[in-house]
Amino acid sequence: MMSTSAYFRPVTRSQAAQGGSKFADLKARAQALQTTRSRGGKSTPTAPGGPSSSTEQAGPSQKKTAQKRVKREHTKIEYEAKEGGDAKSSSRSAKPKTTLSSIKKERWEPERWGEHLENIKRMRATRDAPVDTMGCQTCPDEAAAPKVKRYHALISLMLSSQTKDQMTSAAMKRLIDHGLTVDNILKTSDQKLGELIYPVGFWKTKVKYIKNTTQILKDQYGGDIPATVAEMVQLPGVGPKMAYLTMDVGWGKVEGICVDTHVHRISHRLGWLKKPTKVPEETRVALEEWLPREHWSELNWLLVGFGQQTCLPVSPKCGGCLNKEICPFEKSQLRYSKNKKSPKK
Repeated sequence: MMSTSAYFRPVTRSQAAQGGSKFADLKARAQALQTTRSRGGKSTPTAPGGPSSSTEQAGPSQKKTAQKRVKREHTKIEYEAKEGGDAKSSSRSAKPKTTLSSIKKERWEPERWGEHLENIKRMRATRDAPVDTMGCQTCPDEAAAPKVKRYHALISLMLSSQTKDQMTSAAMKRLIDHGLTVDNILKTSDQKLGELIYPVGFWKTKVKYIKNTTQILKDQYGGDIPATVAEMVQLPGVGPKMAYLTMDVGWGKVEGICVDTHVHRISHRLGWLKKPTKVPEETRVALEEWLPREHWSELNWLLVGFGQQTCLPVSPKCGGCLNKEICPFEKSQLRYSKNKKSPKK
């Protein structure tokens, strides 16, 4: 076993002096480090005999160790200073967050559409167009039960496709006289049904549609018509235009704008569409994006009658239209007529 005296060896004067110089060197380095921290990581030259002079007197290995430590401290201090500066600058430049509720979506709408609509209402005030006296809203038998009247409205709209109102109204009168109920139509032969609805457009195809649709109403809806547009368009021969108008006339629900060829044409002429559309269903979607809902129900009969009397497909009567001064189509027609050259003699 080692004696305790081995742990306590006598120290000579030279060793004690050497230990004192090491302690002084460590103290000088600590002071230098403290000075560096207080001055933001930048060391400044000191007078001879100061803390740095004691470091210079140290050995090469001690100098390298001190430099590494100072370098680490410099890096740490500079990084913290940079991070703090970024936080301050970001706090200055930070802007209040914009929430979805604070963003006001700009809704496109055509110029002077309100004036267009009011002028059309004035021109349609007499209600003497074919749609006013022979449209689908006039076809159902007023004495029939509500469920039967809804069936009448649906059948009249199925007949109206590619057919003038006069022919549709005449065919509906013959059907009502025959007995236009779900049960009676199912008992009627295809030949007889064709004779009743002729000469509406595509009458042979419509016989099949009426029979198939009536059978579905009998089997799935208790003889009534569907109460939603999604179910309505599933019926044979029933498209979106018929579905939306049937919902309005039959159930009193305004689910969308009924767009037929008249509404499709006039919407383009008045500049009511943000961009041109090819089919009436695209026109419906475009109109519903900006037109207030309170105008959806009346728009069809207003524009249909206006298209039957004034804004005709060919040779429209622009001279007697109240919108002639503010109508984009009329202005384009005037430019065309001015630029059109007369034939050479």
